[in-house]
Amino acid sequence: MGLRLKFNLVLLLVVIVGLAGAGYVSRDLLRKNAREEAVRNAGVILETALAVRKYTVEQIKPRLEIHYAEEVFHPQSIPAYAAAATATELQQKYPDYSYREAVLNPMNPRNRVTDWEADIVQAFKTQAGTKEVVGERMTPTGPSLYLARPIQIAKEACLACHTSPEASPPGLVKIYGAANGYGWKLNEVVGTQIVSLPMSVPLKNADQAFQTFMASLVAIFAVLFVLLNLMLSLVIIRPIANMSKLAEQISTGDFNVPEFSAKGRDEVATLGDSFNRMRRSLQKAIKMIES
Repeated sequence: MGLRLKFNLVLLLVVIVGLAGAGYVSRDLLRKNAREEAVRNAGVILETALAVRKYTVEQIKPRLEIHYAEEVFHPQSIPAYAAAATATELQQKYPDYSYREAVLNPMNPRNRVTDWEADIVQAFKTQAGTKEVVGERMTPTGPSLYLARPIQIAKEACLACHTSPEASPPGLVKIYGAANGYGWKLNEVVGTQIVSLPMSVPLKNADQAFQTFMASLVAIFAVLFVLLNLMLSLVIIRPIANMSKLAEQISTGDFNVPEFSAKGRDEVATLGDSFNRMRRSLQKAIKMIES
């Protein structure tokens, strides 16, 4: 087995181990970053919904409450209605993103929790103090990430429409009926604000980045492989091959060959100098014997 082959086998082993290690670490890191990015995007949507709710409570609701006595109720004064309407507009541009205020006992049937949302609400009810839950679930279109926060009745004003039909604005009861959405209590967790978004897009982007990174790494290793082989040939293999050829000629008694040209101060040059001294010593010894 030649020196070049041994060197290339060791180099190939190092490259394979390096690529495997880099691939494992980078793929895991890129997918982790993709998930964190998805969580940040979900958080932005959720904070937008909270901002809309706050604006509705502070700016819209006080101006529409004056009509309650006239039995005229405007759904636009409900914070949840405003947040849902804003989310619907957002979905026109980003159809894969969704925002819901899923409630166990809602006035509007479309806000009733599904089975998996009910599990999240129950977790908030049983684990007091939990402010946020992040998770993933499988959907018909692939994995989906969700960010959920509890809907908790923290102020008495929130009960104005949800204690009983008799205590609620007549216009509201006229629109939503007297069967659902009542009996809420202070500090009770009644539902969850939940943002869902697909993981397929960020994971696809992460995989594309991973493939680009690995392709670049392979290209770099290929260039290094060629450069190292070229350097090995010029600096080590070719000088040693020349020295071996000279040694073979000298071993047959042919001292007419020129001395090995040793340039530089590296190990090969030192070996060349030693070879030349040995050649001269051998030539002198043979002349002494012949004389």
